[in-house]
Amino acid sequence: MRLLQRLARPGGSTRLGGPAIATTPRRLIVEDTWAQTLIVTGYPRDVSAGWADPLLGYPGRCAVAAHIEPVAPEVAAHRLRRRRARLESAWRHETAHGRVEDVQAGTAAEDAAALAERLATGRGKLFRLALYITVYADTAPELAAETDHLRSLAASLLIDTAPATFRPLAGWISTLPLGTDALGQARSMDTDAVAALLPITSPDLDTAELGQTTVVWGTNTHSAGLVLWDRFTPGIDNHNMVILARSGAGKSYLAKLELLRSLIAGIEAAVIDPEDEYAALAEAVGGTRVAVGTPAGRINPFDLPAPAAEGDGDQEADQGLTRRALFIHTLIATMVGDLDATTAAVLDKAILAAYTGAGITADTRTWARKPPVLADLAHALREQGEAEGARLADRLHPYTHGAYKALFDGPTSLPLAGHLVVCSLRHLPEEASDVGMLLVLDRLWRRITDTAHVRPRLVTVDEAWLLLQNPVAAKYLQRMAKAARKHAAGLTLITQDVGDVLATDMGRAVAANAATQVLLRQAPQNLDAVTSAFQLSHGERQIVAAAPRGDALLLAGHQRVGVHALAAPHEDALITTSPEFTAAPSGRAAGPEEDGA
Repeated sequence: MRLLQRLARPGGSTRLGGPAIATTPRRLIVEDTWAQTLIVTGYPRDVSAGWADPLLGYPGRCAVAAHIEPVAPEVAAHRLRRRRARLESAWRHETAHGRVEDVQAGTAAEDAAALAERLATGRGKLFRLALYITVYADTAPELAAETDHLRSLAASLLIDTAPATFRPLAGWISTLPLGTDALGQARSMDTDAVAALLPITSPDLDTAELGQTTVVWGTNTHSAGLVLWDRFTPGIDNHNMVILARSGAGKSYLAKLELLRSLIAGIEAAVIDPEDEYAALAEAVGGTRVAVGTPAGRINPFDLPAPAAEGDGDQEADQGLTRRALFIHTLIATMVGDLDATTAAVLDKAILAAYTGAGITADTRTWARKPPVLADLAHALREQGEAEGARLADRLHPYTHGAYKALFDGPTSLPLAGHLVVCSLRHLPEEASDVGMLLVLDRLWRRITDTAHVRPRLVTVDEAWLLLQNPVAAKYLQRMAKAARKHAAGLTLITQDVGDVLATDMGRAVAANAATQVLLRQAPQNLDAVTSAFQLSHGERQIVAAAPRGDALLLAGHQRVGVHALAAPHEDALITTSPEFTAAPSGRAAGPEEDGA
């Protein structure tokens, strides 16, 4: 008895019977919310990808449902034949009676003939598409105003709409996430027309030339579409990218998300990580983490490349040995300062002597032998019996037998190979940071220029302002930015010190050689420099001045689009470095809004 009384109440029973619903001829009242469903009855004849994004991304309270049902090929062919017969017979009847030709009927006949040809040749299929829009509001006047606004927007897109008169409940059910079409107001469309309706492209970013290395960045901040971008598309000048933002804007979050999805697309990646923020990501994807500055992260500058990577010709046989000798000159100069001509000549002879002592000569067949280390070079300097060599060996003592010998006391600990290599500089002493950075950059550059294994590669440099302050490292980055494209590679620079980057010649050169530029929220004192460097309009300047955390302005040549980083929960757990997230219980998703990077 009590159950019957509860169900008989005007408000209904949310526990047993669901929400209370009242209907009118055109509107529906669900609890305290008014709703009205519109049926799309007409579509524009010619459309392009993303044409319906203004409607699908309508900022008001509405639900858009598209019901797509494939039509069997034999049924599609039969219907098209009947449709073409009716249209052509009508046209012939009008012509026989001398009446003015119906342009719409002629156009419909041409479209039906073109569609029949595509179906017959297998270039498309036929679908039944039903599109419904349910508008919500708190009061009846608000619902009327919102409905009029939405119908005006639809009309501007050449979309005809009609209310679901006497069927408001069926219309509301058709827009719920149930997959049920209770109205049954479908139209026949081919594959291209249905695909153009789906919200899978950005109307502001041309995706026509994107290839297999395309990455989903997130959602378009000005529409409901997704932002997809391929840094290796042939349509852009190079594969480099710079990410500029103030501290806490979410730049590292966005960079890690792009890196993680690039790995899925089959791109090899390497990261220079000053703060060891990529350790969890490297471990999760089976990458290699090299802790530079520790015995486990030792890199031997005397390592020679595989002979096949240097070419098979006699003229190029000794280039690998020559390049190593030249690099060791640069490395020693970074350790002890500039060398005079006499000392440089002594060093050159000692380098060759160290290789000879290890049994390595210009003959590439000897390159597989164990290479010498820095202590062997110091020993060769002393063995020459010249004063300059002895003095240079003494100056190298901190790196051979002193405080920094962990960097060079032995062979390379881990090979810098694999789909992801993370070089952590956190354990590198500040006094030896220049030397450690130089070793890492040289090894990554050798990895990029490996002609035996050419494939798309990315090198990500986090907190790039640290390297740009170092003249030697900045020179390497500039060289990498200019020449990486020749080796199917791209350089990613992430920095928060925008003013210092754009104030130096090296920084401006690196930023100018990046075809893809990402600007998150900028500090007020950097707005003028960023606006001038990237030629931002007044509206774009306002976007980067007040962008929420996780929102960015993506610049790719003449194309510009706002993007919000969107990660799945398992991706978010790998790329979030916010202290609030790391201190939170496991299983909690932070998202870019909480990333402190």
